[in-house]
Amino acid sequence: MTVIRAAITQTTWTGDKESMIKRHEDFARAAASQGAQVICFQELFYGPYFGITQDKKYYEFAEPADGPVVQRFQALAKELSMVMILPIYEEEMPGVYYNTAVVVDSDGSVVGKYRKNHIPHLDKFWEKFYFRPGNLGWPVFETSVGKVGVTICYDRHFPEGWRMLGLAGAQIVFNPNASKPGLSNRLWELEQTGAAAANGYYVLVPNRVGSEDNEFGDEAVNFYGTSYVADPQGNYVGEVGSGSEEQLLVRDLDLDRIRQVRDDWQFYRDRRPDAYGLIVEP
Repeated sequence: MTVIRAAITQTTWTGDKESMIKRHEDFARAAASQGAQVICFQELFYGPYFGITQDKKYYEFAEPADGPVVQRFQALAKELSMVMILPIYEEEMPGVYYNTAVVVDSDGSVVGKYRKNHIPHLDKFWEKFYFRPGNLGWPVFETSVGKVGVTICYDRHFPEGWRMLGLAGAQIVFNPNASKPGLSNRLWELEQTGAAAANGYYVLVPNRVGSEDNEFGDEAVNFYGTSYVADPQGNYVGEVGSGSEEQLLVRDLDLDRIRQVRDDWQFYRDRRPDAYGLIVEP
C-alpha cells in the first residue's frame, strides 16, 4: 500500500505580506511535524484576495516565479523534505501577470508551474483586471509524492481541465481557492468531489476563510473555508474544514485506491473522444 500524507491550509488575510508568509511557514512546519509529505496553500496565499476590486496598487504583489517568495519556500521545502504547491501572483514582465501555482519538490527544486487557464470577470471576482489567461496547458508534475496536477479556483467549473489532468496521469490534484458565499455554495460540494469520482484520483481543495475587512472594509466578502480532500470515489477523506476558522488539515491518501477504483468503473476505457467534437470547437 502506497500512502501519502498530505496537508492543505486555510487562513484569513492578516493585513501584511510578511506575516502571511510567516503564517504559512508555520503551517508547513506544523504539517511536517505530523508527517506530511506535501502541502498546498490557498489561492494567492501571501496577499489579500484583491479580485473583489479593481485597483492597480495590487499589481505590487506580483513577482517572478523564481522570486523571493518562491525562493524562501524552496529553502523550507528542502529543510522539511516536503513537496509544496505555492499559489502566487506571477509577473512574467511588467504588465503581464498570471495567477500561478509553482510546484516545488521535496529537495527544494522547482518542478514547474501551472497558470490558471480560466479567468472570471464577475461581481467581486474581477480577475481579468489582474491576470492574463494561462498558456501552459494542463501540466502534470513528477514529484517525490507521485504525479501532481493543479487547477485554480474558477478552473473547477470546467470539467475538461479535470479530465486533461487524468489523461496525463495525475494521481493527486490540488485546487487552491478564494471562494465566497453566493452562487458557488452548492457547486463547492459537488464539483471537486464529482471531478475526483469522474477521473479516479484525489482532489485536495484549500480555500480562504473569514472576512478580509481589514483590507476592503465594507466591500469585503466572507470566504467560507470548508477546505476538504476527496478520494477517487468522491468521498471526503476525514472531516471538512471549518467554515469560520483558520486550519491545517492533514490527511492520508492511499494511492492504491486509484487503480482499484478505475478497475471498478473503467471510465477511461469507455470514454468516446470520437463523439466529443463540439467540446473542442471554438
